[in-house]
Amino acid sequence: MRSIRPWVVVEPPDSRGLRRVVVGGETVGRAWSLGELRKMLGRLGYPEDLNVDDAASVSWRGGDSGTWPDRAWRRRAVTVLMVAGLFASMALNAAIGWPDASGALTFAQRISGVLFVLSGVVQGVAALAALDYGGRGQFKASGAIVLLGVLIALATDSLLLFLWLEEMEFTPYVLVFMPLWFWSLCTLFLLVRDKSWKGVPQPKRFAAGVVATALLTGISLAYSTMYQPAAAPMHFTLRAEFGKPRADRGLPFVQVPLTLYMKNTGEIPVYIVNDIYTVRGRGALYSRYPDRRALVREWSERAGERGEEAELYVSRLKYTTVSSGHFYGPGKRLEIGQEYSLKRVFQLPKDALYDTVSVDLRVSYMRKDRGKLDVDEFETPHYSWDKEAGRFHCSACGRLVIYHGMVRHNNNLLNVTRNPRYVTAIWSPVRDPISSISAFDFKGESDFVKEEKRELERYGAAEVHANAEVSLAELLMSSGV
Repeated sequence: MRSIRPWVVVEPPDSRGLRRVVVGGETVGRAWSLGELRKMLGRLGYPEDLNVDDAASVSWRGGDSGTWPDRAWRRRAVTVLMVAGLFASMALNAAIGWPDASGALTFAQRISGVLFVLSGVVQGVAALAALDYGGRGQFKASGAIVLLGVLIALATDSLLLFLWLEEMEFTPYVLVFMPLWFWSLCTLFLLVRDKSWKGVPQPKRFAAGVVATALLTGISLAYSTMYQPAAAPMHFTLRAEFGKPRADRGLPFVQVPLTLYMKNTGEIPVYIVNDIYTVRGRGALYSRYPDRRALVREWSERAGERGEEAELYVSRLKYTTVSSGHFYGPGKRLEIGQEYSLKRVFQLPKDALYDTVSVDLRVSYMRKDRGKLDVDEFETPHYSWDKEAGRFHCSACGRLVIYHGMVRHNNNLLNVTRNPRYVTAIWSPVRDPISSISAFDFKGESDFVKEEKRELERYGAAEVHANAEVSLAELLMSSGV
């Protein structure tokens, strides 16, 4: 009686080639090959030379003792590629999400970064589950977890590929997310073919959870990149005012106070990209006899210039810069509700041949919720006439002060799919200030006019200005001259 042993039943191979072994009505394990089956039975006390083809000892279902479809080398190679791809996707998602999760200005952008980091964690768990799924499958839900990780990788890589196709600029990340996109498609095909979700007790709820996660991620990205910037418009208060002038007792000049004021009354802090205040005196030729044709002719000749007003009794307008300078300074921040004022005094000759004096204040800014400017680099002035200024030296450009620094978009998805962008500000006391955002870095020629317009909108760059004008007669009268 002791020689009588429980009947061994070997079930048909599953999708991975494993055959379940049942002894005495209880599952004792799974075998990839006949050799593994003999070792398993040997541990249970069966003789090594057991005749496995004897139906009285072993019952084969779905094939005989030679039916072992597993290809170990192929299975191991697929498992290695699956694990490597999931770990690479985990690293990519963490690299994309962490800068936003830890340093984004708005709450929505931080949430978007956190979602990317969490999706990376899920992919890390999926990589560990892939070891079990490619092995003996001890954990029933391992296939479903791997499927979830691959779906996240496919969604992330597809989004990155879509963003990259808009510009098609080479970045090191292209060498990562483009191969991962092909990998995720192939892996998804294998998982769907093998029905990897079969081990999940409630596959419908699992599918609903995957869809809900994808929708939450998509809504968060859309909110952080489109709705949030549009829902928080910029508002500035800007003023330029002349004060009460005083006559200089020792010199034939009038000293005129000037007050400049700025306040961020909006809901978003900003970087000041460029600014300038310019005081100009206007000279003109007066005529007692009006000439309407001359009026139109002179106005058309000045079209596009500063001061396009047309006056019937005044012609040959000429503007002379009296005083000019920076107001707040390129690279400085202006937080929500922050205000700043500057007082200056400029001098005018008592016999100046001006009829009016005007001040023009211009401020160019960039929204901080759209990008992060390298302030330390940008605040450093470079002088075009200085031969030691390196790539900023330009003897044919005149005397210009150049500010230049890298800017990163607050949505890191754009940073990894595009080349670096730079903010450039060019300043001169006798020229209109220039503000630009583009890929141009003063290292070669580049046609970036179209790109510049798009980047200015993308980073929320704009300009505000204020002006004031007063007659010279009023200034002289107020000073007692």
